[in-house]
Amino acid sequence: MSLEQLFKPRFACVLIALGCISLLCIGIYLQESLGLEPCPMCIVQRYAFILIALCTALSGSMNSHRPKSFWILCVLAQLSAAFGAFVAARQSWLQWFPPETQSCGRDLYGMIENFPLKRAIPMIFRGSGDCSVVDWTFLGGSIANWSYLCFLLIVTYLAIVQVKAYKNSRKASMVS
Repeated sequence: MSLEQLFKPRFACVLIALGCISLLCIGIYLQESLGLEPCPMCIVQRYAFILIALCTALSGSMNSHRPKSFWILCVLAQLSAAFGAFVAARQSWLQWFPPETQSCGRDLYGMIENFPLKRAIPMIFRGSGDCSVVDWTFLGGSIANWSYLCFLLIVTYLAIVQVKAYKNSRKASMVS
């Protein structure tokens, strides 16, 4: 595989979708096999990975004659990744500077079932308590740290792919 192949839009989108699915599988493994319970912020990050995987899988499966759809889906994937990076950064910050009071007692589903959505959404992002606990590390980084890096990598990779696709489309329009 050449470096040029790595930046082709369809290949990049499929690669990102498979990467997100792999990360979700790792999260489920950590939850089911090691007994790590995800906090509300972890669940929100999982939803961001699911959205990225869906957008990039759709974009990668589309016909190359529909560039507008490719751009829209890539931008949606980037927005989802930026949102996931924000949540992961907030969780990392909570892990580095844990709050003095622990108020993250309810799980995501309990908050949504027991409170109106208007109150539940802010409660999800308030995260402390369980969200500040580091249960597992890999090479010195917590799950939130690694998620943040993965989200940033996705945003950057998609941006590079979009710029290269735009330059190639400009070259093709100049030639014809």
